[in-house]
Amino acid sequence: MSDPNKNSDPDKKPNPDGNHPYRNQLLRRMPADDLALLEPHMQRCDLPLRMMLVTPNVPIEAVYFIEQGIGSVVASTASGQEAEVGFIGFEGMTGYSLVMGDDRAPHACFVQLEGEAIRIEAGAFKAALEASTTLRMFLLRFVNALQTQAGCTALVNARLKLEERLARWLLMCDDRVPGEHLAITHEFLAIMLGVRRPGVTVALQLLEGRALIRSRRGEIVIRDRARLLELANGSYGEAEAEYARLIGEIGAA
Repeated sequence: MSDPNKNSDPDKKPNPDGNHPYRNQLLRRMPADDLALLEPHMQRCDLPLRMMLVTPNVPIEAVYFIEQGIGSVVASTASGQEAEVGFIGFEGMTGYSLVMGDDRAPHACFVQLEGEAIRIEAGAFKAALEASTTLRMFLLRFVNALQTQAGCTALVNARLKLEERLARWLLMCDDRVPGEHLAITHEFLAIMLGVRRPGVTVALQLLEGRALIRSRRGEIVIRDRARLLELANGSYGEAEAEYARLIGEIGAA
């Protein structure tokens, strides 16, 4: 197993994982001095389904370090066609454009699986970035990993069959959601995968017929992760390996 703190700045003492107050992987692995800059501004909040975390092309109001649940970064066309281009759980944060020196993002980010998060107002977060170069450098690793994930998503959406893409998406959910039950509808899956709803229904039936999942109304239960990995046909793993290289294994802390 990778050492979750191996990439921290050597001049700063990382936070120990034992008895850590946060579930978010970035907060757990962040150097203690940088975490101390953020903690006075943290607020715990619920993440209800469909809550907008980032509104496209308007100033970002706050960043969310997700503790539980999943946020989707969704691109859309002028005609209203949508597809997921980013996938963030307790390994990451929203509002990462602030880390790169911008105050807004071109894509929406909203809650696709409800949960909770640590919220920090954008002004306080930017002040912390200005006060610590190591904080920005650490969080840029996450931005890099997320860009790798987006590149993998573009590749699989262009080249792989729908059932293979669905298998990858379910594996990514399984990494970030405790247990085996995913509260998700066919309609929402269609938006995430950028396909029509009937196609999602057929793909789910195919996976259920192979005993890889059990699909109920508004819920999917993963039954065989190993065979889902086989079905993903190499589409899963590259982004996860990049996150592990830059920050640590997802969930290892």
